[in-house]
Amino acid sequence: MTDLNRRMAKGAAWLVLLRLFDRGLGFLSTLVLARLLVPADFGLIAMAMSILAALDLLSAFSFDLALIQNQKATRAHYDTAWTFGVLFGIFNGCCMLALAAPAALFYSEPRVEGVMMALAACCFVQGFDNIGIVAFQKELELHKEFVFGLGKKLAGFVVTLSLAVAFQSYWALIGGAVAMRVTSLALSYALHDYRPRFSLAAASELLHFSKWLLLNNLLVFLNNRGADFVIGRISGARELGLYSLAYELANLPTTELVWPIQRAVFPGYARMSEDREQLRNAFCQVIGLVALLTVPLGAGVGLLAEPLVGVLLGAKWVEAIPLIQALAVFGIIRSLHGPTGSVFLAVGKPRLIAVTQCVQIAVAFSLMVYFIPAHGTIGAAWALIIGAACAAVGNYIMVMRVLALSLRELALAVWRPMVAAAVLAAAILLAAKSLHSYLPGLPDIAELLSLSLTGALAFTLVVFGLWWLQRRPLGAESMLIEFFLERTRRNRSAT
Repeated sequence: MTDLNRRMAKGAAWLVLLRLFDRGLGFLSTLVLARLLVPADFGLIAMAMSILAALDLLSAFSFDLALIQNQKATRAHYDTAWTFGVLFGIFNGCCMLALAAPAALFYSEPRVEGVMMALAACCFVQGFDNIGIVAFQKELELHKEFVFGLGKKLAGFVVTLSLAVAFQSYWALIGGAVAMRVTSLALSYALHDYRPRFSLAAASELLHFSKWLLLNNLLVFLNNRGADFVIGRISGARELGLYSLAYELANLPTTELVWPIQRAVFPGYARMSEDREQLRNAFCQVIGLVALLTVPLGAGVGLLAEPLVGVLLGAKWVEAIPLIQALAVFGIIRSLHGPTGSVFLAVGKPRLIAVTQCVQIAVAFSLMVYFIPAHGTIGAAWALIIGAACAAVGNYIMVMRVLALSLRELALAVWRPMVAAAVLAAAILLAAKSLHSYLPGLPDIAELLSLSLTGALAFTLVVFGLWWLQRRPLGAESMLIEFFLERTRRNRSAT
């Protein structure tokens, strides 16, 4: 493993750990709130947050990625990126205030107006975050990114739960969001000594690269949150609440792991962009790692949806079970073609991301027009699955051309996790059938634990057994083993 690959692996580990803490706290918060609030409360917040997310993406030029990709970025570039952030934050806050009343009319939900006015404060605060923290990613000092991300998440977690227990109101979610933004602002200046100034000196250069990122972010938003508008408008707050929570739970173990890996490898990819052979080898290792982590977790969530809901959410969320099962499939597909985006950005071809996003939107939204009125929220889930599958095919055709990657090389990187995941699914289904036959009435928690252990054991034995039989080729398995051995050696040396 080269020094750059080692630093990428170390950075990925830090960001995966951050994401686990981040989503773990969010998930714990969701479990508590699911007991204290009702589905309509979650749907109400989803209505307002969808509009906030849309406004964020209208100004989401991703200047941080432009700064990382540009190995010669100067202070002018950083100050210009920060100035744009301030201007966009003020603009978005004003838009949230202006759209509060129309949104309440659109959703036929008066409470949305007050929620959006409160969320406007998040926009005003967010724009002033210190742009200097981009250096944490660019220099692969991702342990600092871990401290920054965990600090703001803890603040939001504590405030949300405190308000929820005290008032049992959806305002707990709003209070937590505001607390997280204020903490983010404070930490960004506490953790990095860069002090930005107002400047637009590098505006044209940044906008030239980031215009495609803006389009990509808008398309990603439509892919991920577009269904919220349709479901909220047609089916109301309760159905949207069920869908939103199912989406979060189903995607937690899959796409949420891909995000930190993408962030960690992108700076390394940017440095490898002139050496396509090195970039191709690194991509194969990363996609193998993604498959090794996300495919079994996504399959497990889908197969164990019923006991998961029984243990974690309670009886009032039973209707979310088929949604979780379907959206887990969507999460697996999306996770497997997610890492291609970092390659396209690193080689300076962000437009290729936009192409595949357009394919996914065209297919998914065309199907939603029929599926949602005919089948409800489960129709929206299956429309997303088909759209993501079509986009995945297009993504891999393009990344294979960009990297001169053969189908055989791609298959060698992912086939072992795929086979092992199929064995995992068979093991869980057979074990579940046996439990229902010989131990009827088994508590959900006992069923969940026993089936989870069965699936995990089956997957681990098969995937590493196949790797050993292949004479331990270089890949995701060897990458994980080398990383843990290196950490063990360092810990022993420190001791």
